[in-house]
Amino acid sequence: MPENDHLQTPNIKNNPKIMKAWAYYDWANSVYSLVITSTIFPIYYSILTTASEKSEFVKETGQWIKVPVRHMITIFGKEYQPDAIYGYSLTISFLIVVLLSPILSSLADTIGNKKSFLQFFCYLGATSCMGLAMFTGMQNVFLGLLFSITASVGFWGSLVFYNSFLPDIATRDKQDALSARGYVYGYIGSVVLVVICLVLIQVFAKNAEEAKLYTRISFLLTGAWWFGFSQYTFKHLPQFGNVKDQLPKDLVLLNYKNIFKKHEEQGGFWEVLKDNISFYKDIVIESFHELFKVGRTLFADRNLKFFLSSFFFYSVGMQTIFLMATLFGKSEINLEQDKLILTLLLIQIEAIIGALFFSWLSKKIGNKNVISIAIILWIVACLSAYYLNKENPNVEYQFYGIAGIIGLVMGGLQAMSRSTYSKLLPEDSMDNTTYFSFYDVLEKLAIILGTFIFATMIEKYSNMRFAALSMSIFFFAGLVLIRFLKVKIGNGKNSI
Repeated sequence: MPENDHLQTPNIKNNPKIMKAWAYYDWANSVYSLVITSTIFPIYYSILTTASEKSEFVKETGQWIKVPVRHMITIFGKEYQPDAIYGYSLTISFLIVVLLSPILSSLADTIGNKKSFLQFFCYLGATSCMGLAMFTGMQNVFLGLLFSITASVGFWGSLVFYNSFLPDIATRDKQDALSARGYVYGYIGSVVLVVICLVLIQVFAKNAEEAKLYTRISFLLTGAWWFGFSQYTFKHLPQFGNVKDQLPKDLVLLNYKNIFKKHEEQGGFWEVLKDNISFYKDIVIESFHELFKVGRTLFADRNLKFFLSSFFFYSVGMQTIFLMATLFGKSEINLEQDKLILTLLLIQIEAIIGALFFSWLSKKIGNKNVISIAIILWIVACLSAYYLNKENPNVEYQFYGIAGIIGLVMGGLQAMSRSTYSKLLPEDSMDNTTYFSFYDVLEKLAIILGTFIFATMIEKYSNMRFAALSMSIFFFAGLVLIRFLKVKIGNGKNSI
């Protein structure tokens, strides 16, 4: 790496190559969201944790339906529903991200290498996706859950640093479009890979065992895709951060090559290690001080206070439903695997249209009104999901209708949230990593709360309908709070 590569590169805002490279990371990492979070892995997990299927007669339709009988997962002598354990495992992964991201963001700002941290979490996520190929049944279900956790940490941890580049590389009038462009790239890329995986699983596989084999190959392809296509981003994206003069004598804990040096000029290995430990201890203490300081600063601004409060509440619902939607379709209405995957693919395609549409609409009516419309549609989706009844002969079409609503608002609300927050931040700030670390910590806290509530509701009621209903309460709170945002609404370049 060139000696001055860590310094902030001048005149990088609105550089087409850099903006394309930034958006291209969505193309690389979004395959995790679709393959691992939304479609193939949840279905694979559901199949491996299903012991058998029993037939139940439905009086309303006069038909027999298949109802799965699940393996229970025993932890410390207590049995749990596998879907609940999956939800709790996601809660753990987001708790890890919440604890790590402020420390790592502070460290990145201190030594000026946030791109390096983006790379680390990218590679952690990609290799963990490949590791899921070793999950073959109930005998190693905890191995599968472990790699699911580390893949989630890699994905969400990388987004802390990825999102913080947005205000660094684009002026405010470009941020809505660039944010939406990233999501569009991601939706297209993930659909391409899922189609490839489905061809392997449903066309090349001759029986159920071969289908499982090709599913595991799909996990390998997901990791390889994420790792490979991210190289374009890492090649063109610059480093950022304030580099302090007073650093440890040699950062042995951040560069594996330095671990094997004798460090004679710095007083020997143990002296360097001692200096490193002291440095990292100070970083941990300072990082949380900085996080709370940034929180107080952000919440002192009226608009940021109401936006972040709203963002927290609607993220509880939005992100939790993203993570649990596939298991809902599989467990709650027993939708066939091919129909479920096709539905999720159509949602992704619809999300591309939604992201572009909401970006266009924000120029007409402002971000606040666009976010409000999206939240209202989410509430409609949650209430509709609660009233789904698998004994209803039209339940499948009702599920498709809910999926259509979610597809429309999925990309739009995510893209608008990211760009709205970016617009509200101080312009040309060198603290963007810390600001976005707070944003991401808030989002992860929302997911921790959401997945915990969802999993607890499943364990209590043995279904997901009450869990879906509970999410509507959080969306409603977010809707009320976003209406307190007082900003200029119009066609101006900085309008919100």
